[in-house]
Amino acid sequence: MSTDIIVRPIEKYEAQPWILKKHYAKRMCPISYAFGAFCGSEMIGIVTYGLPASPPLCKGVCGEEWASNVIELNRLCCYTIKDLASKIVGRSLKLLPKPTIIVSYADSSQGHVGYVYQATNFIYTGLSSKHLDWQIEGLEEMHGRSTARMAGGKGKDFLKEKYGERFQEIQRPRKHRYVYFVGSKSQIKKLRLCLRYPIMHYPKGESRRYDASNTITTQTSFL
Repeated sequence: MSTDIIVRPIEKYEAQPWILKKHYAKRMCPISYAFGAFCGSEMIGIVTYGLPASPPLCKGVCGEEWASNVIELNRLCCYTIKDLASKIVGRSLKLLPKPTIIVSYADSSQGHVGYVYQATNFIYTGLSSKHLDWQIEGLEEMHGRSTARMAGGKGKDFLKEKYGERFQEIQRPRKHRYVYFVGSKSQIKKLRLCLRYPIMHYPKGESRRYDASNTITTQTSFL
């Protein structure tokens, strides 16, 4: 395959089949920006960015002043080609508005360490905080936040009463958290000074990959 790879904006619907069929999470996410990697006319990977699922995160990165500038790299999926994932991320970052603060997570429960973020010079800020998720036996595929919404604001006691012993509280897997700043040199300098998380050494370890159709590797989280 030619190494002449172009990364450009795509419509959200173009990313949807990759997210639902090839990414391990198999569920959609908020998308503010979507980019595709192309070799000729063939799309060989996608990356998407959107509003973080946790509103407090937006204020937690660099304070309330910069909360509206925070987005999350929430899906990354591509063919198994050497360095393709880091090329998609690195080139898509240059296409985002300035200034922007990007947060992304590498899911340790999926065997991900975040090497693609390390290769593209993200800042490593440690593990996400400990958190209990609500889960219903038989509905394990639902995200913890989706399960919480089933309570309709009535809290876990409502779910306990409705589902009995099927209701469980489980420890959410902690994830490696990475941050990246897009902007001019002066903007990046200012954002780094405002960063509220500690800057830490990159974690190391074996990073598993997941195949789909024997030709696709989902490289997200990494994501």
